[in-house]
Amino acid sequence: MPETRTRAAVPGRVAGPLRTLELEITGMTCSSCVSRVEKKLGKLDGVDASVNLALETATVHVPEGVSDEQILGTVENAGYGAVIRTAPRRGPDDDGSGGGSVSAMERVSGREASSLRSPESLRRRLVVAGALSLPVVVISMLPGFQFPHWGWVAALLSLPVVTWAAWPFHRSAAVNARHLTSTMDTLVSLGVSAAYLFSLWNLLRDPAMTAGAMLGHTMDMSGHQLYFETGALVTAFLLLGRYLEARAKARSGEALRALLELGAKDAVVLRDGVETSVPAEQLQPGDRIVVRPGEKIATDGVVVEGRSAVDTSLLTGESLPVEVGAGDAVTGATINTNGRLLVEATRVGADTTLAQMGRAVARAQTSKAPVARLADRISGVFVPVVLVLALLTLVGWLVLTGDVDAAFVAAVSVLVIACPCALGLATPTALLTGTGRGAQLGILIKGAEVLEDTRTVDTVVLDKTGTVTSGRLSVAAVTPVGAYSRDQVLDLAASVEQHSEHPIARAVAEATPHRFPLSGFVSAPGGGVRAHVADGMHSRSVVVGRTTWLAENGVRLDAAQLDALRRAQEGGFTTILVAVDGALAGFVDLRDTVKDDAREAIARLQGLGLRPLLLTGDNEPVARAVAAEAGIPAGDVVADVSPEGKVAVVRDLQDDGRVVAMVGDGVNDAAALAQADLGIAMGSGTDAAIEAADITIVRSDVGSVPTAIALSRRTLSIIKSNLFWAFAYNTVAIPVAAAGLLNPVIAGAAMAFSSVFVVLNSLRLRGFGR
Repeated sequence: MPETRTRAAVPGRVAGPLRTLELEITGMTCSSCVSRVEKKLGKLDGVDASVNLALETATVHVPEGVSDEQILGTVENAGYGAVIRTAPRRGPDDDGSGGGSVSAMERVSGREASSLRSPESLRRRLVVAGALSLPVVVISMLPGFQFPHWGWVAALLSLPVVTWAAWPFHRSAAVNARHLTSTMDTLVSLGVSAAYLFSLWNLLRDPAMTAGAMLGHTMDMSGHQLYFETGALVTAFLLLGRYLEARAKARSGEALRALLELGAKDAVVLRDGVETSVPAEQLQPGDRIVVRPGEKIATDGVVVEGRSAVDTSLLTGESLPVEVGAGDAVTGATINTNGRLLVEATRVGADTTLAQMGRAVARAQTSKAPVARLADRISGVFVPVVLVLALLTLVGWLVLTGDVDAAFVAAVSVLVIACPCALGLATPTALLTGTGRGAQLGILIKGAEVLEDTRTVDTVVLDKTGTVTSGRLSVAAVTPVGAYSRDQVLDLAASVEQHSEHPIARAVAEATPHRFPLSGFVSAPGGGVRAHVADGMHSRSVVVGRTTWLAENGVRLDAAQLDALRRAQEGGFTTILVAVDGALAGFVDLRDTVKDDAREAIARLQGLGLRPLLLTGDNEPVARAVAAEAGIPAGDVVADVSPEGKVAVVRDLQDDGRVVAMVGDGVNDAAALAQADLGIAMGSGTDAAIEAADITIVRSDVGSVPTAIALSRRTLSIIKSNLFWAFAYNTVAIPVAAAGLLNPVIAGAAMAFSSVFVVLNSLRLRGFGR
């Protein structure tokens, strides 16, 4: 449900209730765009806006008296497109001018497919730019491939590249110019346009400039000023970077989509004694739902009739099912394992736990700080300086020489040589190499902003089940009581448990291959199992389960046995009891096993200067036992936390000044993964966790977590060095251009050298971890 909150009366602000709008914003290219949208919306009385560049969304808190149309109009007047993702529910007295509500799935799918920055649009432009740029480069830079009047062919081939393919840059530059600001797009647009128009102008002044070239023969290139290949190449390279960025952004809504798809699609409702199947979205509070073994519970409710074990691992991440009976609350999207339940719906639709978790993921993603890309920060200073230098060059040459042609050539040369070919290659080449090496190591890195997040991480929060542990119960110990041996207790228990579908039963049955014939098998959901076992010439009554189940079958524990059971549970075990012929025969302790590489992985994280914390919804004794085995200090264990509690733990750490990486694998971890500064999902986890994360460990190997962080930091280091050398190239080359000492051969060679250097520097990442 959309949030509604009340703001206290403060000077300059409107008091009263606020409604929340979520907007899709198109056309933003850098952090200056974010600032502009926030400032424009902030000028509306009482409006508070937070814009997320990475997701291209805005969360806007709007007071009464400010309409949706005003919000959209303000964004559009700032030069950007806006669409409402979430139309808030209105009160009964509202006139409905804000528009109707939008379904959750529609909100997830609400991006504008036709956006200039959509992956599909950028891919088409990149393909065209790449296909046309290649022949332009070949005939322009390699004299042996030139032919009479090749300049006109180069002009024709590069025209679609510098116009249609480069249109996203031109449009962004125009939007920024309207507001008297500039970004890297401004420099790209000016450089590409200057390179093409200046070359075309020279060709029109001297149509026979390239008439003397003959295929297979060289010609003197110093006598002409043609830069067609520069404009085409810059466009193609920078479109590659934008395409990689847009492809990562397009997946930002998948975490919420994965959560929404977890819910049951249909439900069987009991009405007037008749079972009727209805879509889950049509359920109403008070409906009674029949849930058979193996089916998902359609919505939140209370058990009216029946007993069963409910698998809540999709939401809690814990492998041990929850035993439920009449009067117990159950959660939608969890799975009924082995008994028939009749559930009365209490919360439906947007009020369910699953929907609340979806909103938590969306809020956490939106609350992330806008990504301040390194190239954008450089361009904040570099672009205005280059524009000023080009203007000063033009004025200086006119004053000192009075030669209009020479002044124009020098000024345009400054723009051309400053056009950031190497600067545009710096991030995508390193990112491609780094992520490619990561894929070889089973590590998937989603985007360049992830690398920046790893730089300052100082705390790693690890979910227990499925991350530090395997997520499957196994027998840890068998304690015989009385005359029975350890093997006898385990074999008798496994013989009975083999016929149960309960996860505990499966773990016991898998612990030994020995079986006895049995008869009279009885299973009690939430209690245990019972059967008569043929042990040689004897038939024994074997009861396996909890203390309450044994008590129902006439087996009661004395004080010493109860104390032994308590000690086992405090040690972090799930303990079941085995009774034979009415007397306790032994205990079977089960535990989720710690992964083999967990201790080494924790040590490596600590070696990287990181503080590992264990976070789990399991109980304190189990959590402390796992932490001790993995090498995590007892003081860094947080247990008994809900999915919302995990988000709160991460947020509290961030409020304390910590930069947090979250490692998890369950739906219950999705919101915390999105809230964290860096989210790392185990590949064996749910789609919701993987889509909410920034990095995915394909092999579910916790030892890959420190490797992923080290690779990310190394890739970021390479990007920084690329940016430094690309910037240094421009710094050295611009004065040469301003002095009028630049010719096409020097410009082409310098541009090629800077680009090749950046590529070779990035390729060093291929050796990471070897």
